[in-house]
Amino acid sequence: MTAVLFDFSGTLFRIESTESWLRAVLDQAGLTLAEAELTRAARALENAGALPGGTAPGVPMPDEVAAVWEVRDESAELHRSAYTGLSRLVPLPDPALHDALYERHMSPAAWQPYPDAAEVLRTLRERGIGVGVVSNIGWDLRPVFRAHGLDPYVDAYVLSYEHGVQKPDPRLFKTACAVLGVEPRDVLMVGDDRRADGGAAALGCGVHFVDHLPVARRPDGLRPVLDLVGR
Repeated sequence: MTAVLFDFSGTLFRIESTESWLRAVLDQAGLTLAEAELTRAARALENAGALPGGTAPGVPMPDEVAAVWEVRDESAELHRSAYTGLSRLVPLPDPALHDALYERHMSPAAWQPYPDAAEVLRTLRERGIGVGVVSNIGWDLRPVFRAHGLDPYVDAYVLSYEHGVQKPDPRLFKTACAVLGVEPRDVLMVGDDRRADGGAAALGCGVHFVDHLPVARRPDGLRPVLDLVGR
């Protein structure tokens, strides 16, 4: 292998918990909720699937959200519309909190790298293996990588909203290979979504899956990648 492509959410980084997400936004707005009320609201937001990178929606979507859900990662506007639409299913003390929640999830503070992410990316760089990040997303994740010190190990970012194409469409993986100057047969795609990330196989890339678990429960899930690409 001459290059490795990584997914972002659930692969290299994990979003904060829904309760932490809501609490941070309430604190920023100078608002307080009783603990029981905050817990209920966080659970409702989680059930609605309102936190990008969190759990999938567990309730029926409004028609206007359902209309864009499957293509939400093709533009920044669609992404924001989908997730704020789900957030608004949950009553909050101030309607402005729904946009504030969306803004919060794009901040580096809302994301934590998996414990072995830096080690694996650094080792790949030391071995001369190219690294790309290929993500279905509606915003620029580069600041997250910079804030957590991982940007120096990434050679290319290929983000769905910047290309109007989302995984599993092979075109997004093809773009990443072209940017890195490598052939798909020499590339390994690492991700947590078998459907989306598995789309790389159609292009001839190898594929390796990790479990989308909380950071504390997956301390070394990325290390097998180093064995797969060889020395």
